[in-house]
Amino acid sequence: MAKRIFNFSAGPATLPLSVLEQVQAELLDFQGSGMSLMEMSHRGKIFDAVYKDSIERLRRIAAIPDDFDILYMTGGASTQFTLIPLNLKQSGKAGYINTGAWSKKAMGQAKILNMAVNELASSAESNHNHIPQIPAIPADLDYVHLTSNNTIFGTQFSDFPQSPVPLCVDMSSDFLSRPIDWSKMSLVYAGMQKNAGPAGVTVVILRKDLYARESAETPTIWRYSTFGENESMYNTPPTFQIYIFGLILKWIEDEMGGLQGVAAHNQKKAQAIYNVIDQYPDFFVGHARKDSRSLMNITWNYANADLNPVFVQESEANGMSGLKGHRSVGGLRASIYNAMSLAGCEELAQRMLAFHKQHA
Repeated sequence: MAKRIFNFSAGPATLPLSVLEQVQAELLDFQGSGMSLMEMSHRGKIFDAVYKDSIERLRRIAAIPDDFDILYMTGGASTQFTLIPLNLKQSGKAGYINTGAWSKKAMGQAKILNMAVNELASSAESNHNHIPQIPAIPADLDYVHLTSNNTIFGTQFSDFPQSPVPLCVDMSSDFLSRPIDWSKMSLVYAGMQKNAGPAGVTVVILRKDLYARESAETPTIWRYSTFGENESMYNTPPTFQIYIFGLILKWIEDEMGGLQGVAAHNQKKAQAIYNVIDQYPDFFVGHARKDSRSLMNITWNYANADLNPVFVQESEANGMSGLKGHRSVGGLRASIYNAMSLAGCEELAQRMLAFHKQHA
C-alpha cells in the first residue's frame, strides 16, 4: 500500500482508510455487475438501493425527524447562500449572524436578491476570534442564518439559539461531527467535502412545511420541493459521491459508535492539540477564544511570526500536510475532521512540543 500522510487540509479533507479501500475494491466491478457504480444509471435498481440505504442511515444516525426531508444537491454551500433566500423569502427581511467569511458571503447573496439583511450579531471587531452573543431574534424575519463552524478562524457554536423564525444553519465543516438538536433547526445544509465525503454533493435537510413558502416565479431546478418530490433525482444526482457518503455513514455507525462516539473522539483529538497551545501560551498564540474554540479547525500563530513557515516546512518533511493557516489569520491551522485519527493529532502535538523545545 502507498504511504499515507496525515492530511490536515481544510477541505477536501482526509477520508476513512477503510472507506477508501472499499471504494478501491469495488471501483471496477460494483456488486458483481461488471461495471463501476460511476457508469450506472441513477434510475437503475442497484443505485436506487445505494441511494435509499444512505437516506435511511443518515436519518437513523442523525435522528432526523419524519417531518424533515433529506435532499442531495450540488453546488456546495455557496449555492445554498442563494437558494435559502430564494425559497424562504416572504416579507423580504432576514437575520444573519456574522462569524466570518462564510457568513459574509451568505449575507452578500441575500442582498443581491434584495433581502433586507439584519446583522443580528457579529465578531468582526476582533477578527472573528469568538462566537458573538446573540440577542433576542425578531419574530418578523423570514428566517435567521448562521454558520455553525468557521474553518478560517477556528470558532464553533457550542449551542444554537431558540428562534421564533426558521433557523437555517450552514454545517459544511462540522456536519455529523456531533449530535444535532433538531428541535431548534428548520434547515441544515452541508457540503460533504470536509466531514462526510468527497466534493460534489451537498445535503440539505429541511422541515417540509417550508415548501409552502416557494414562489411560482422561482425556476423549477432551484426549488427545494423539486428535489423533495423527485427524491433528489429531478436531474442526474452525483451518484458516486452519494455512494461514498453512504459508506462513510456505515463507518460512523459500525466503527465509530454513531454521533455520540464521533463527538467523544473529536473532543479527545482536539484536546491533544489545545493542551499544547495552553501549556505554552507565550509561544503558541491561539486565535480563537477558549469559550468559542472549534473541534474541527484549530488555529494558532507563533509569537515569533518568522517561525510560522518554518513549522509548515518541517511538518511537510515529516508527513504532515495542509497546516498553513488561511491568509485572513495567518499562522497555522490544523483541520481535524471526523476521519482524522487520534494518532495524527497526537503526532502533531508531539511535533509542536519538540518545536517549542527547539525554538523557545
